[in-house]
Amino acid sequence: MTHRSVPVVRSRRLAPVAVAALLAAFAVPVLAAEPAHAATPLRTLAAAKNKFIGFAAATGPLANESAYRTIAQTEFSQVTPENAMKWDATEPNSNQFNYSGADQIVAFAAANNQVVHGHTLVWHSQTPSWVQSLGASAMRTAMNNHIANVVGHFASNPVVQSWDVVNEVFDENGGYRSSFWYNTLGASFIADAFRAARAADADAKLCINDYNVEGVNAKSTAMYNLVSTLKGQGVPIDCVGLQTHLSTQYGFPGDMQQNIARFAALGVTVRITELDIRIPMPRTSAKDATQAQYYTNVVNACLAVSACTGITIWGFSDKYSWVPDTFPSEGAALIYDENYQVKPSYTAVYNALGGGPDNDTTAPSAPANLAASGTTSTSTALSWSASTDNVGVTGYDILRAPGTSGGTFAVVGSSTTTSFTNTGLTASTSYRYQVRAKDAAGNTSAVSNTVTVTTSGGTGDTTAPSAPANLAATGTTSSSAALSWSASTDNVGVTGYDILRAPGTSGGTFAVVGSSTTTSYTDSGLSAATSFRYQVRAKDAAGNLSAVSGTVTVTTQPGGGTGGCSATGTVQTSWGNGYVVDPVTVKNTGTATITGWTVTFTLPAGHTITGSWNGAVTVSGQNVTVKPVGWNATVAPGASVSFGFQVSRPSGNTATAGGFACTTP
Repeated sequence: MTHRSVPVVRSRRLAPVAVAALLAAFAVPVLAAEPAHAATPLRTLAAAKNKFIGFAAATGPLANESAYRTIAQTEFSQVTPENAMKWDATEPNSNQFNYSGADQIVAFAAANNQVVHGHTLVWHSQTPSWVQSLGASAMRTAMNNHIANVVGHFASNPVVQSWDVVNEVFDENGGYRSSFWYNTLGASFIADAFRAARAADADAKLCINDYNVEGVNAKSTAMYNLVSTLKGQGVPIDCVGLQTHLSTQYGFPGDMQQNIARFAALGVTVRITELDIRIPMPRTSAKDATQAQYYTNVVNACLAVSACTGITIWGFSDKYSWVPDTFPSEGAALIYDENYQVKPSYTAVYNALGGGPDNDTTAPSAPANLAASGTTSTSTALSWSASTDNVGVTGYDILRAPGTSGGTFAVVGSSTTTSFTNTGLTASTSYRYQVRAKDAAGNTSAVSNTVTVTTSGGTGDTTAPSAPANLAATGTTSSSAALSWSASTDNVGVTGYDILRAPGTSGGTFAVVGSSTTTSYTDSGLSAATSFRYQVRAKDAAGNLSAVSGTVTVTTQPGGGTGGCSATGTVQTSWGNGYVVDPVTVKNTGTATITGWTVTFTLPAGHTITGSWNGAVTVSGQNVTVKPVGWNATVAPGASVSFGFQVSRPSGNTATAGGFACTTP
């Protein structure tokens, strides 16, 4: 599902006389009637969070509309030229450069204590035909010459601090876009462009930028792999731009924060470069509320990762949005309406940046239409209709009470969507459920309707699956063992397998160390040069367990050194009913490379993990265990990796997670 499916037409020292003339042209008069905005500007709130908040500037209204200029200078700390720095504007003909529009925007930013992000140097769109028709040698020369001139024009100006060097190089499947750049030069043009930009400006931050890469998907993974490769080759890439053109009809990328964090782990910063969130027209209060929630989610994702430097909104007024021309049935994508009045989306950004939740005393509406489906002997799936809120719903608490009457409802989980699956239930047992909504200020709604479920019987199916056969160890390292076996059969159906392990070659007790829904499993975190025995058993939906398989004995490879690790958690930010711990730094304190680690810590009573990134998290009561997610498992001596997590807590509670400890295989 794409959020945006077509290209977007988006759009350091001037000579002293030119600067004076341009600053005079953009001196903003005091207006009798100013556009609507909050008492504390967005830029002030963002700066307090060590972030920037920016907008894409169009030269026409910047020159001709005082209302546009007032908002632009008041609310934002960063400016991206919408079109004035693109190739067709700066070099329409070979080696004939025009910086009139770009200089205009840079002068405005200088006059208003703002910084400029250059957009964009190398792109398949808005590049003149004379470039597209060149042969390989001439095209590479033209690219390098263009970058040298455009970046060089602003290199001594401290206002212009960063550039989108290459833009939109991937297709939706994660392959390279079949552009004239790629078809003529191959993928090497990307690294060449970054090297040329660094040669033109030694201090500017150099970025790669693309759309539909906000969440973890094939396209963002391709970008991740490219950035990793470029970094490994010494290519001067400093940041990743996530355009973030979203539409409410396609859903929000729930793993956005995780995606930002994985890029940050590569040693680059991340920026939201072109944020807008379109809705199906016409506008309604419900659609505005959903849009506001999406804006809240984007800001929260950026705030949760220190390497996310800020957010640029692609424009700010619906009056000048590109969306209606490209998506005729959608629009109203920005935070001000056509008359420069703030919308709920502005309030969402304002509050998410810390401007208003403490003054929000309005609770969300109660969730409606709570229903249960897919109830088994051990689980039930719940769904409900979304709540609305004057600022934005941040999530839902799921409450459960025993039996069909009486008892007390207690929170058994939370969700940021309108569904939740409650597992670990007892067979042939009744439960009642309610759901309530909550917002960023800690206001909770009235509870939903009550739904009663009864799990299926645990005694109807008493036939156990057959025992797994042919258990074998298919690969053993110093810290892991890969197992495989033949599938079991069952009169109803096998739902999975338990993997049991015992120490040594004899004696000891077999204990469950993992489970699998397939016929293979890799047990990691083992000690080097150590023997273990394994068995596997099958299970079905009724809870019947098979006899165990045969036993296989493995001995891990020698480790080649000593390994150890430490874990240190840092509270990045906190608020009345939650906080973010990022980073939790995992450091190899030993003398040999470690290929796995386990961090444990404790949550205070009433605290619940609501999100995590760069770690595989398991929670048992208040005890939390975190293991690597694959790419951050291997740590050289003295080196570090990190992960992070977000926690909700009772309002007024100031405790945070603690007791961080680390062990290695």
